[in-house]
Amino acid sequence: MKILITAPYNEEGRNLLAGQLGEIIYKPWMDNDRAFNEGEINKLIDETNADALITEHDEITANVINTHPHLQFIGVCRGTPSNVDLDAAKKHNIPVFHTPARNAQAVAEMFVANVIGLMRNTISGWQWLTGKSWDEGAHTSYLQFKGNELAGKTIGMVGFGAVGRRIAEIVKCFPCHIKFYDPYTESDNADYHKTSLEEVFETSDIVSIHLPVNKQTIGMIDKKLISLMKPDAIFANTARASVVNRDDLLEAIEKNKIRGAVLDVFDHEPPDEKDYRLINHAHVLATPHIAGATYEVEDHHVNILNERILTWAATSNISKHKVHQEIVKNGR
Repeated sequence: MKILITAPYNEEGRNLLAGQLGEIIYKPWMDNDRAFNEGEINKLIDETNADALITEHDEITANVINTHPHLQFIGVCRGTPSNVDLDAAKKHNIPVFHTPARNAQAVAEMFVANVIGLMRNTISGWQWLTGKSWDEGAHTSYLQFKGNELAGKTIGMVGFGAVGRRIAEIVKCFPCHIKFYDPYTESDNADYHKTSLEEVFETSDIVSIHLPVNKQTIGMIDKKLISLMKPDAIFANTARASVVNRDDLLEAIEKNKIRGAVLDVFDHEPPDEKDYRLINHAHVLATPHIAGATYEVEDHHVNILNERILTWAATSNISKHKVHQEIVKNGR
């Protein structure tokens, strides 16, 4: 089997696949300075005679899959395989593997860091200090930038998957109280209280969004819910911008209806003018979609995907010898 890998994939992971399944062709999208588009992926598969594909952000459209129905599998180094046409893959019986929870630790750590940063006025304090605003008043900064501790606060999760659960595990030692809304999951931890969506917004000091994008969730977080938040509450979104009505959030921020927001995702990337109204607001701590961007995440997705692929290969009785036989039989 020839496996084309366009995702970042460490040498140990590539060697493991090569030893079990065959030849690895490594063409990471980073060398291209951007994800490969449909035409480029088609060309790469053709040029390498690849039998399988491991991708991250590239455009794996219906055209790509229909042009290459022989693919043994498609691996996606993402929490959801949103860049792959799953209907086309299903039509050709091509299994699609992905890597849920690959960035749970990274996102959870950044959530905690940025929420604390907002609560402790870290950015405004740094700007004041580097702006040489410290004069003779010894206690000026102490009074001007006094903040709040995370300990004792209630964090409400909208969606309680891998990231939400990891945040809960981290903040339990502060300690924090955890509430969550998720109709698709339960918790066996008595310290985590499952409740309604409305109660999460009404009672939480920090409301944190952890929703996937689908027909049900797009625009789900709107004025009706945001208006339930306490005036001193913080809104955090490290998931996807499209699940939040941007205009409703912007109104709450600009009219000081809530304390502020921690945002890592935006309706437009790069941002448009309205996005920048959020990004530049004094009560918002914004980052450029980097909550999941750590070197360790790449190691995590290799481990997760290799395990899934090799388990599938073993249960499907896939081997280098069998794949070679299929290639000869099919005249490829």
